[in-house]
Amino acid sequence: MEYLASRRDRIEARLEAVLDGAEPSQMREQVAHVALGGGKRVRPTLSLLACETLDGEEATAVDYAVGIELVHNATLVVDDIIDESDVRRGTPAAWREFGHGPAIVTSDGLLGEAFALFTDDERAMERVSAALLELGQGEASELLARPETEAEYVRLAERKTGALFRAAAELGAIAADASPETVDAFGQYAERVGVAFQIRDDVLDATADPETIGKPAGRDAAMDRPSIVEVTDLAPPAANDRARAESEAALAALDSIDVANPGAKSYLEDLAHFVVERQR
Repeated sequence: MEYLASRRDRIEARLEAVLDGAEPSQMREQVAHVALGGGKRVRPTLSLLACETLDGEEATAVDYAVGIELVHNATLVVDDIIDESDVRRGTPAAWREFGHGPAIVTSDGLLGEAFALFTDDERAMERVSAALLELGQGEASELLARPETEAEYVRLAERKTGALFRAAAELGAIAADASPETVDAFGQYAERVGVAFQIRDDVLDATADPETIGKPAGRDAAMDRPSIVEVTDLAPPAANDRARAESEAALAALDSIDVANPGAKSYLEDLAHFVVERQR
């Protein structure tokens, strides 16, 4: 759709500009390989739409959107090292392309560029820092304290995926100078979208063609990683229903917000549906 395509174009243009100025210059190839190699750009789009729903300042929201995308990509570099995944988005993973050491340095570089975009607003720094703490706790839980119930799985998904979704939407609301209550409502919406996204990701890993999703399928089962299918014994159709329930909870949170731009809100509603219907 033209509306979303134009926003993606703004994100891509700013992302390219930020990475073109990355220091040291020798690292630019590595960060570009990771961050410009494709991706759905769901999180940065979420930031822009949250801001636009409140008629906020777009320039600030674009910077925050790019920042959260850089954070996300930095975590993917580490994920691929832990999982020994050779491919990401149809191209060699950073560790496979450059080696383990340079890949870790690349992840650090992406985080540095990201945080440079948040330093002018204390609330933004706090939200991103909190998200990274949650994400780290989720990674540790996945490796050391595997979930054994659906509730434990959902808590893991909130940390692993929901945390960055939540931060993305909160940053958009912060860019619009929203009240703490509104920032939190956007966070609740996005966290549920993130959990729905993770559940759908688990289903795709179990059922999809690797060429369709752009990465190896069946990794969860091969590595004995906790997924909604493995933890709960839900069949993929039932797991998809669980994802839809999370999507509905997200929409309920969104309805609690006093919006200034109903058109932008409608795209947030579409996003809540997209994450459970996507094929990659």
